[in-house]
Amino acid sequence: MIVMEYAQSVVARKKLANKETIQSCQRFLDDLDNSEYDFRTKDAEFVIQIIETTFVHNQGERLDGSPLRGEPFILEPWQKFIIYNILGFFQKGTEIRRYKEVFIFLPRKNGKTRFVSALSWGLALLERRSGSTVYIVGAALKQAMQSFEFIKYNLAEMGELENFRVLDNNMEHSISGSLGDGSLFIQALAANPDAQDSLNCNIGIADELHAYKNPKQYNIIKEAMKAYTNKLMIGITTAGDDMNTFCYNRLKYCQKILDKTVTDEQYFVFIAKADEDENGDVDYTNPIEHEKANPNYGVTIRPEDMQNDAYQAQNDPQQRKDFLAKSLNIYTSAMRAYFNIDEFRSSDTQFDWTIEELAKMKIDWYGGADLSKLHDLTAAALYGQYNHEGKSIDIVITHAFFPVVMAHAKAEEDNIPLFGWQDDGVLTMSNTPTVHYTDIINWFIMMRKIGFKIKEVGFDRKFGREFFNGMKKARFRIVDQPQYFYKKSEGFRRIENKAKNGELYYLHNQAFEYSVQNVHAIEKTDDMIQYEKVEDKSRIDLFDAGVFASVRMLEALTSQESVSSWLNRD
Repeated sequence: MIVMEYAQSVVARKKLANKETIQSCQRFLDDLDNSEYDFRTKDAEFVIQIIETTFVHNQGERLDGSPLRGEPFILEPWQKFIIYNILGFFQKGTEIRRYKEVFIFLPRKNGKTRFVSALSWGLALLERRSGSTVYIVGAALKQAMQSFEFIKYNLAEMGELENFRVLDNNMEHSISGSLGDGSLFIQALAANPDAQDSLNCNIGIADELHAYKNPKQYNIIKEAMKAYTNKLMIGITTAGDDMNTFCYNRLKYCQKILDKTVTDEQYFVFIAKADEDENGDVDYTNPIEHEKANPNYGVTIRPEDMQNDAYQAQNDPQQRKDFLAKSLNIYTSAMRAYFNIDEFRSSDTQFDWTIEELAKMKIDWYGGADLSKLHDLTAAALYGQYNHEGKSIDIVITHAFFPVVMAHAKAEEDNIPLFGWQDDGVLTMSNTPTVHYTDIINWFIMMRKIGFKIKEVGFDRKFGREFFNGMKKARFRIVDQPQYFYKKSEGFRRIENKAKNGELYYLHNQAFEYSVQNVHAIEKTDDMIQYEKVEDKSRIDLFDAGVFASVRMLEALTSQESVSSWLNRD
């Protein structure tokens, strides 16, 4: 059996594959022995046979230059592996399939679009007795139309076009027909949630997930399947350059499934990408990584072209991000983003102190707050340093605040995972139209009560005199700290250097990571730096609060050193 050979060779390291593909294959082999499931090959074999006997290529060339147009569409082992997984597992003793949702993550030029098209056709025929309805949804209609046109082309090649009702105009792009013992309906759509509340389907294919602006574009299709038991939602995509997106968060979730840090038995995951080291770096000129990332390496991916593109990426930094994202399927930060978030994550994951443990440590804490927009995201921070195993570790504790009346709108409009942060305990929803300054004061009071020794808090009083005065009344030593870029530069550089040296800990706070990824910085003279948001809809408030707190700590330490020097002079 080709699929068994594929899975076993990947797990045995006889076939080059990345970490996540190995995990996926191991999951498949383990599940074959899982008593909770029956494994039946009938449906998978039906879909594969339909694809390989009815579909042909509409364009392309083999590696030797011979044309592929009109040649049978023969599936590769990794494609059959995906089909056997999503259609083969059933709940024990039932006709209910295990997998309801699928995530396929592939680099470009691995035959993704045509595979999706062929799979759509095969699934539509498989589920015809249920009156199968398949939606192929792209972030833009043009993306979905590529799959639609491939199906339409093959219907014409089969001589079956006249037996189906084909609508292909400005209003609708669909194929429908009766099949004797059932029917099918396939439609190409743009991901427009405002126009899709009445959708009803049993199979949804969300193409190019990285281009989806918000989760609702995906969820509206998923919600359209509630009337079906054996529904199937397939998300398929390539990496992008924006880590603050639904797609990137979905990728991280799926990696957790494969790592077994979360359990989701209804979600099938296939991730093909280059492997990264502990710092998030990729050996992108290495042909081994090229093959790991591309399951169609040597089929539709020409090794010599990959190597040439890799050398261009090495010699031209402007090409590097595109090569990493499109050819090796590595998510990169936005072009204007200043930080490499992997450096922060690498540093942070070395430590695992809890809030309760930190409160008991002998650390002097310095605070900062960013209250510039009280109707929007607001942040507070504590910053301290701790000697650990011969190193001085900087620790930044950040907390976000947001008005609950605006939360749903802003979460969707600006794609901010506010409710996820709330579930993580790093965001407080204010029960007022704006974030009230007392919420932030109460956070500092709470931190003091549980044991944090807060020496000083830095804040620019012109951005909130009520907060400034309220902190004084709460018996905090609060220092007026104007937001001059030359002052903030010192705190910025401190955080940057500590992250690069593996000496920064931020308690795995994803809201802080989100802010870090949205920082755009401009180098000034004398190593100064001026920073801002990457774009209007992004937020950097938690990072900003951390910078304020860092500056406060540095200025306090400088003052202490000056006093010590004066006392110890001859």
